[in-house]
Amino acid sequence: MTFPASQIALLINGKVAGNPDVAVSAFGKIEEAKEGQLTFFANPKYEDYLYSTAASIIIINEEYELKQPIKATLIKVPDAYTAFATLLGKYQEIIQQQLSGIQEPSYISKTAIYGQQVFIGAFAYLGENVTIGNNTKIFPNVYLGDQVTVGDNTVIHPGVRIYQGCKVGSNVIIHAGTVIGSDGFGFAPQANGSLQKVPQIGNVVIEDNVEIGANAAIDRATIGSTLIKSGAKLDNLIQIAHNVEVGHSTVIAAQAGISGSTKIGNGVMIGGQAGLAGHLHVGDGAKINAQAGLGKSLKPGTAVTSSPAYEYGQAIRSQAIARTLPEMEKRIKELEILVKQLLSERITS
Repeated sequence: MTFPASQIALLINGKVAGNPDVAVSAFGKIEEAKEGQLTFFANPKYEDYLYSTAASIIIINEEYELKQPIKATLIKVPDAYTAFATLLGKYQEIIQQQLSGIQEPSYISKTAIYGQQVFIGAFAYLGENVTIGNNTKIFPNVYLGDQVTVGDNTVIHPGVRIYQGCKVGSNVIIHAGTVIGSDGFGFAPQANGSLQKVPQIGNVVIEDNVEIGANAAIDRATIGSTLIKSGAKLDNLIQIAHNVEVGHSTVIAAQAGISGSTKIGNGVMIGGQAGLAGHLHVGDGAKINAQAGLGKSLKPGTAVTSSPAYEYGQAIRSQAIARTLPEMEKRIKELEILVKQLLSERITS
């Protein structure tokens, strides 16, 4: 597929500077792009490549002033990075729209219901009373347990497992290998020292416009629902325990772990490998740095780091002081020697 600059400009609300008929069929990084490819320029660190790239079309910020002429056709937009991301999304939609139909072999229960323009890949399993919306893509080797519901325009990548009774909204993306609705980690200690499993009879609810990375695990609630609210973005290899709530537009980076019944507010940012204890409340807009270990609730807007986690500004000041400790030790030893000398002189006098 090829797209002329004029058509691309319409898609991203840009203005063409140069030949509107020049066409591209692929994307490329600005330092590697070739003729027939499209790239973008947003970071000043790559300015040299702007004038040397062989790309046919470049998306560029409209306020940027060229320092020398370039051969490529420009599409000027308010924000080049956002426009490029938008264009990639539309291109991906076009590619995915070409996927439709049901591949064989696959198992689809007679009670399952699916909408129009659905794609169901080979070796997929759709259990009893599964419901799938319009334009949803179920890739090969996906398991959807009984009573699972999936909304419109959702993409479930290969090898995803969604256990019985879980609900997935519209415009959701779940990447390969993720497990939704596995049992929460609940065991009751017994008098004889053994552990009795606590049945997990709740489910997981994933609202609209959520994206979940590869090989994540979101456990079902003991009772009620583990809830991922609309717009949340979860990276790869994340553990979300039973009865956790993740707020609207919250982002969680890779290898983070959220313990049971913790409630995370809206717009929270959680860094990679952070760990949160159970039954906490994290306020809206809080920031938890990578590898932080959070053992207490946070007020809205709080930023914390380290393990155990404490306030970010205080942590930075502590680190600054820590760097001066060798010099402070030297000065203390000198002071001790001086004090001893003064005491000795006082005694002899």
